Amino acid sequence: MRRVLIIGGGGMVGQKLAHRLSVEGLDGDTDIEVTLFDMAYPEGGAPAAERIVGQLGNFADIDALVAARYDVIFHLAAIVSGESESDFQKGWLINGAAFLHFGMKLEEEHRVSGGAYVPRVVFTSSIAVFGPPFPDQIPDDQPLTPQTSYGAQKACAELMMNDLGRRGIVEAVSIRLPTIVVRPGKPNLAASSFFSGIIREPLNGQEAILPVDESVRHWHASPRAAVGFLIHAAGLDTALLGDNRALSMPGVSCTVAEQIESLRAAAGDKAVALIRHEPNETIQRIVGGWARDFDPARALALGFRADADFDAIVRAYIEDYLTD
Repeated sequence: MRRVLIIGGGGMVGQKLAHRLSVEGLDGDTDIEVTLFDMAYPEGGAPAAERIVGQLGNFADIDALVAARYDVIFHLAAIVSGESESDFQKGWLINGAAFLHFGMKLEEEHRVSGGAYVPRVVFTSSIAVFGPPFPDQIPDDQPLTPQTSYGAQKACAELMMNDLGRRGIVEAVSIRLPTIVVRPGKPNLAASSFFSGIIREPLNGQEAILPVDESVRHWHASPRAAVGFLIHAAGLDTALLGDNRALSMPGVSCTVAEQIESLRAAAGDKAVALIRHEPNETIQRIVGGWARDFDPARALALGFRADADFDAIVRAYIEDYLTD
């Protein structure tokens, strides 16, 4: 039996991943046991063998997780972009120091085992590791020049993952997720939250706030696609990655105006009328420093696949969360 740990298993993507693993297994292997770790879990959430309540800011919790020697670890937990920017200490504690401690404990457990313990670790990084000036499409060899604390924290974690992989301590894969939309539930503190809000709220008959200009272009993938990325990464031959274990995931590049047109196609003018423009300089500044389009050649060559277009992203949300 393979033992699987999802750090951040109470969050939206973690729950969706756990649900899919419970149905399909991992790489066709249904003989798996899934453990979730998070600060809290939704009522009636995804099935799991165990749900551990804890915090990454408590390093003793990290020590206990690593000491349990899971075969596959999905590391999804993070302080999101907006909160990382507004709370420097919290962002660097959880996204920075806690992740570095996690890596050091993995090295220790590997060493104590005499080199026998080599887990697969899939880490969710972010396109925020890139900063301007941007080419029309960001290639796989684009230098990491983050312009936010969140991006800097994710870049540091990527370097730790590269080092763990280089040393043979873990089978390391870092996947740089596009902004994941449309997220169900309530808005979070991410600066990108409005990308989901301007679709989700109108589809639910509620008003949505748009804090940026409609000309803003960004890189997106659905929650359904994100789970597909994670599962594919867990089965990937890491020898194909060489020394760079980080991959920019495929996605859909579109403007806010194009997002709104996809909403209109799915739900009509009445839904679009629920979007209220309310400029926010802080969010505009953060989003203005983000990547807009990618050429994810490495990921595509390795078999990663995303949504066909933004219409498909909206349809996925309706099918997964609004259809009985």
